Amino acid sequence: MNRRVNVIGVGMPPFALPAAGADSMLLASEAIRLALADAGIGYNRVEAVYCGVVGGAPGCAQTACAPLGLSGIPQFNLDNGGASGASALVLARQAVEQGAVECALVLGLEPSSAEAATAEILRGNRLFADAAGEYLARHGARRESLAMVTVKAREHAANNPQALFRQRMLLEQVLAEKPLFEPLSASQCALPAVGAAAVLLCSDAFARKHASGLRIQLLAQAQSSDLPAGPAGDTALRAAGFDQAVAAVRQVYERAGVGPGEIDLCELHDATSFSEILLYEALGFCREGDAERLIEDGDNTYGGNQVMNPSGGILGRGHPLGASALAQCIELVLQLRGTAGARQVPNARHALQHSQSLCGATVVSLYRRD
Repeated sequence: MNRRVNVIGVGMPPFALPAAGADSMLLASEAIRLALADAGIGYNRVEAVYCGVVGGAPGCAQTACAPLGLSGIPQFNLDNGGASGASALVLARQAVEQGAVECALVLGLEPSSAEAATAEILRGNRLFADAAGEYLARHGARRESLAMVTVKAREHAANNPQALFRQRMLLEQVLAEKPLFEPLSASQCALPAVGAAAVLLCSDAFARKHASGLRIQLLAQAQSSDLPAGPAGDTALRAAGFDQAVAAVRQVYERAGVGPGEIDLCELHDATSFSEILLYEALGFCREGDAERLIEDGDNTYGGNQVMNPSGGILGRGHPLGASALAQCIELVLQLRGTAGARQVPNARHALQHSQSLCGATVVSLYRRD
């Protein structure tokens, strides 16, 4: 029988723009210290480390953990593009769930140069712009709806002291921008960042014995990769990850016994404003073609059916590829604990996370507060 897996500690120093010259390895070590302090345990309690990193030097986990002590535990480094941190979370969850370890550290980081992130983000912006054009033509949606996602992202980010882009924007300002990747403007596209984030997972027995705070259950996870084309063939929407997200979230809902109507908030991969619109439909929050109505009704923000990206998401927070997924996890854990401050979603119990990469990896995770 699989064991319950809990998140007991989270840590994330503020992200930085690549030009700021931040040292990603120092940020990674600090993220680990913050997560350990949050959980109330020492590094000697950790039995394995799983690190998601994009374009980093070999042994990033070893380098980041060395200042905390050389304990001899296994340390794994994984590059899975923008889903690196989420894939590392999957492996750590499996290890705890199956009894291989009692406590695992998950680390995500983006190297100081952020060269790999910049290349993938630029490629993604072009891909999602093509998909946006296809979607607008297919469903008759308006560019204003794309811009409204950016307005919402900046509004949420304004309440997040760790977001890079906290300046609110009016709809008129977004619409006045020149297209960067037609039909998307600069504020509708992700920007690379440098940063690190850390999460501690453990079993129930470990949490009862050692953890000092509220535990949040990692209830279900699924990871999907590229799928064969359906009757419509290879479309831009498929290339943007729609089918992968549908496949992963269906598994998660089935395993958890929870439906999309029970989700209180969601951190999803808003690499562009259009990515978010596409994922409203892929994750089951509305029917295909109805995302525009969801946005116009305000059902993606406070007071609506679900709060999407309360942290400000990638559009507000910046996108350090290896760390972005763990930043999502941390936001959801804070929300479920009830400690998210000015951006707190009232009475949150179920939270969904979606992460993806351009290399064919989509991870969906579901968290629950008891």
